[in-house]
Amino acid sequence: MMKAERFFSDDEKRRIAETVRQAESGTDGEIAVMVVDRSDPYREAEVLGGAIFGSMLAFVLTFFFFEASLYIYVPLSFLFFFPFRYLGRKYPYLKPIFIGPGRVEEAVQRRAFTAFYEKGLHRTRFQTGVLIFISLFEHKVWILADKGIHEKIKQETLDRFAGEISRGIREGRAAAALSQAIEELGKVLAEHFPLSPGDVNELPDEILTGK
Repeated sequence: MMKAERFFSDDEKRRIAETVRQAESGTDGEIAVMVVDRSDPYREAEVLGGAIFGSMLAFVLTFFFFEASLYIYVPLSFLFFFPFRYLGRKYPYLKPIFIGPGRVEEAVQRRAFTAFYEKGLHRTRFQTGVLIFISLFEHKVWILADKGIHEKIKQETLDRFAGEISRGIREGRAAAALSQAIEELGKVLAEHFPLSPGDVNELPDEILTGK
């Protein structure tokens, strides 16, 4: 599974940070980018996978070698549960089989909200913090904005930028798509929240990462 700290090269990280600085140069808006390995460990997928594959293997062995004995099937299912659960933990790309799309959306949104507050985006002077949140395992991009932003910019606009970034990631041009979205977002912010005298940079321009 791709790790957040290696998703962008060092050169791409520098260029993205510079793009953030340029985008913020004409606005009171504060843009932060965060990339995480995943939004949730999805332990229930490990349990469900272990139970299903463990019981299937136990059924096959019991049917062919133990005359479909329930007394053999039950302990074998329990025994096989543990190695299959371990495989689900060791190879997380198997987990999506057991995770519904609604569960994924909820996990990414919850992690993005948590990051928004953990990184202090709610503490900007004009309530103009914007978080571009990229969760690699789920292949999801979520953009959150503070109260001041939502008074003038609709979530649909932010979702459009998120969609552009997601498309760029799928097409193998993540850094270019992210930079372009940041530039366009900076223009929208400058239109609604022009730079005030004495404005200071309140959030880091460098990409934030997480597990």
